[in-house]
Amino acid sequence: MDINVKNGLKDIQDLELDLKIVKKKTLTEIITNGIRHFILICISIITFFPFLWMLSSALKTKDEIFNFPPTFIPKIPQWNNFVEVFKEAPFATYMGNSLFVATIEVTFQVISAAMIAYALTQFKFKGKKTLFAIIMGTYMLPSAVTYVPCYMILADLNLIDTLTGLIISNLANVFGIFLIRQAFLQIDKSLVEAARVDGASHLKILLRIMVPLTKPTFITFGLISFVTYYNEYMYPSLITKSPEKFLVSAGLRQFFIQGGAYGIKWPEIMAASTLTVLPLLILFLIAQKWFMQGVSDTGVKG
Repeated sequence: MDINVKNGLKDIQDLELDLKIVKKKTLTEIITNGIRHFILICISIITFFPFLWMLSSALKTKDEIFNFPPTFIPKIPQWNNFVEVFKEAPFATYMGNSLFVATIEVTFQVISAAMIAYALTQFKFKGKKTLFAIIMGTYMLPSAVTYVPCYMILADLNLIDTLTGLIISNLANVFGIFLIRQAFLQIDKSLVEAARVDGASHLKILLRIMVPLTKPTFITFGLISFVTYYNEYMYPSLITKSPEKFLVSAGLRQFFIQGGAYGIKWPEIMAASTLTVLPLLILFLIAQKWFMQGVSDTGVKG
């Protein structure tokens, strides 16, 4: 009987010890998570602060911008600065051009990347690895190397200073091909084989199986590509010369030189910069759920 009691007491002591260990682990996890969240919040504030300062400066007067010590909140918000931007420069045209060009380019890039990635993952043919190596080899070239050949081709086609010339210059994206190919490789092959047994065509397999299972990757690529071509400056500046064909980055520089008079009208410049960034923020807020899924994981692993 005494032995049983001793064993029972020992079990109770072991249980209490296990509970203490669990409590210690839980407390450690809470502290670790707290530190992690604190660091992430600080990084987020540091990252987002320039936009907040830009928005704050867009609502200030010129004297308030140069006040020292600086103030974050304007005394009287100058909402008319945003109105003046559209009066002094055709920013609606600049933003419209950028949205139009970026949307068309991303649409064609997604379609071409999906078709090429499908061929590289589902078809069997000689030289497939060599073809993929060549495609990835072109990704190693600096973008500036392609400017002169593209300019000469567009000049022969009489597409210089046109939005069409900008669009056809970027109908395919090597990064998109690589990203979507990697996502397609993660899809369980049995799903594709079952669809083929049922008589599904390649187009149906692509649209009904491959694309839905890798939707976060498509959205991630589309978002990255859209931001890239919406903000592109160097190549569009080389191709387009007329102000009515400028994209928003070139238009913002033109406004800084002319309407902003080389930085004299800082409130208007900040307002124009805020309007330039705003569509991208809205787009990210809409697509952030799928964007995070695309970054973390994609498809069904086989």
